[in-house]
Amino acid sequence: MEAKITKADQAKLNALSNPKVWDVVNQAIELMKPEDVMVFDDSPEDIDKVRQLAIERGEEEQLALPGHTIHYDSYYDQARDKPHTATLLPEGETLSRGLNVVEREAGLKEIYGFMDGAMRGKTMIVRFFCLGPTNSRLSISALQITDSFYVAHSEDILYRQGYEEFKRLKNKDNFFYFWHSAGELDENNTTKNIANRRIYVDPLENRVLSVNNQYAGNSLACKKLALRLAIYRANHEDWLTEHMFISAFYPLDKSRKTYFSGAYPSACGKTSTAMLPGATIVGDDIAYIRVGAEGEMRGVNIERGVFGIIRDVNPADDPLIFKALTTPKELIFSNVLVKDGKPYWLGMGDEIEVPDSGYNHAGEWTRGDVDAEGMAIRLTHPNARYTLRISELENADEKRDAPEGVPIQGVFYGGRDSDTNVPIAESLTWEQGVFMGATIESETTSATLGAVGQRKSSPMANMDFVIVPLALYLRNHLKFGRRLKNPPRVFATNYFLKNEAGKYLNGIMDKTVWALWAESRVHGDFDAIQTPIGYLPLYEDLKHLFAQVFDGRDYTHAEYVEQFSLRIAKYLEKFDRMEVLYKQEPDMPEEFWTELKRQRKGLLELREKFGKDVISPEEMMGG
Repeated sequence: MEAKITKADQAKLNALSNPKVWDVVNQAIELMKPEDVMVFDDSPEDIDKVRQLAIERGEEEQLALPGHTIHYDSYYDQARDKPHTATLLPEGETLSRGLNVVEREAGLKEIYGFMDGAMRGKTMIVRFFCLGPTNSRLSISALQITDSFYVAHSEDILYRQGYEEFKRLKNKDNFFYFWHSAGELDENNTTKNIANRRIYVDPLENRVLSVNNQYAGNSLACKKLALRLAIYRANHEDWLTEHMFISAFYPLDKSRKTYFSGAYPSACGKTSTAMLPGATIVGDDIAYIRVGAEGEMRGVNIERGVFGIIRDVNPADDPLIFKALTTPKELIFSNVLVKDGKPYWLGMGDEIEVPDSGYNHAGEWTRGDVDAEGMAIRLTHPNARYTLRISELENADEKRDAPEGVPIQGVFYGGRDSDTNVPIAESLTWEQGVFMGATIESETTSATLGAVGQRKSSPMANMDFVIVPLALYLRNHLKFGRRLKNPPRVFATNYFLKNEAGKYLNGIMDKTVWALWAESRVHGDFDAIQTPIGYLPLYEDLKHLFAQVFDGRDYTHAEYVEQFSLRIAKYLEKFDRMEVLYKQEPDMPEEFWTELKRQRKGLLELREKFGKDVISPEEMMGG
């Protein structure tokens, strides 16, 4: 032991007065057999050293702008590896909808085999982070053990320092811990044994084991892997862990501030909603949510940074992010093209001339190159990323690090739906709001997401990470709402409604108006039309908002009727799909079935009353 870790670093561990930390570190050393061990605390010197070692050891390379670096993963390690990501559970236990489960003892034996000696000749890095604001009852401490200085540097940007938090831990066992090894590296300093890549979540031990990978989604356990652990914990306690942004929205006169959270599947508008012009952002990805002292819903962002998809970030559509990516500051690009020290990516803007050669995730690249399977190698991988601190964004919210989080007064749930859901509807009750989240569907798009138009159910946009039975997860939401004195208003959004000719009925930025309407509804500024599927906006309110937001734009009555009419047959088809799907889940809460039956009955009554399948909001208001 003394040959692997210096006296100074042993003193850092001893200062925590935490036997479990020592046990976790010693077990990792015994299994993965590193050449040496380095322990880092919260000091600026230690944090700077991590970044410098990432550069010195070739895991990152400096770019032309000060503070910018580039990291490359293996060509075959560019996204979350779903087939080799699994939850370790005792024999006989399963998860909803076929999520990967490996019998715990067999899984541990397998991954221990791959991890045995995985750090030979390398340095084991011991880091401490805080998932959520420091000095907060809403946060969870996390211990990261890795042999990748890129992983450690990324987490310095993405998470708050946690060494001092470990000193304050009253329950010394109450932390998540993560073991990660990139495994054997090739001549490009990237993971070699991709076939033996494994990412196993072990909720019974509050840990994640990950080996033979470098892509952040597989190796940064504090992120989506810790999300799974936190969901497991929250659903066995009395709080929520959600795949949600938290942002503040303001009325046009800026007279108040209203925090919303929001959950959207991939490519359904999550980031664009969180970053709407005029909004300020607390977090873009994961929220811990608890009941506040006054019985309100309070949320924190577990991160302090953004690990964002860089594709299509351009000056026109994402001016704040683009500016942050093109000015000096500490940030990491991953898997983009680099030419003469400058980064380039897909969709960065027509006015930017992209080179025909350079270095990217495949190595030295020239336009027209193909890989070993004969597939064209693109300029950058579609999942190429950037990592930066939220504080570097001009729209960072001032309360983003508040220990008690922020009061959430509204919740958005959204999916991609071409023919059913209206652009925005407000739930009549908290129970209906949970139903809205549970019945999110997302249609696949061309090329990257499979066959066009296929609907995928994604409860709360969180299905891939729910490592508890889905019925328990939904029941916990219902119980949580009943503990609130004033539950937030819940809104279902849909930015992708089309007409019969296949034309989108909503402009890209129309979501600004839907968000402003929701913010006003929270404060009782607007009346609404009550329907079986929720409250719908009044035409005059939307007309007024469109004119204010878009310089006098005339939002016509015809647009309103086409967008907000209830397509009854389509809603009934959706409820039939949900009934078939959820009948496969044992022990579903009765409230779900009550809500489904109520909405179905109301829609059938409307169809019978009006004798047609498409009914305008004003017809419902008048009748």
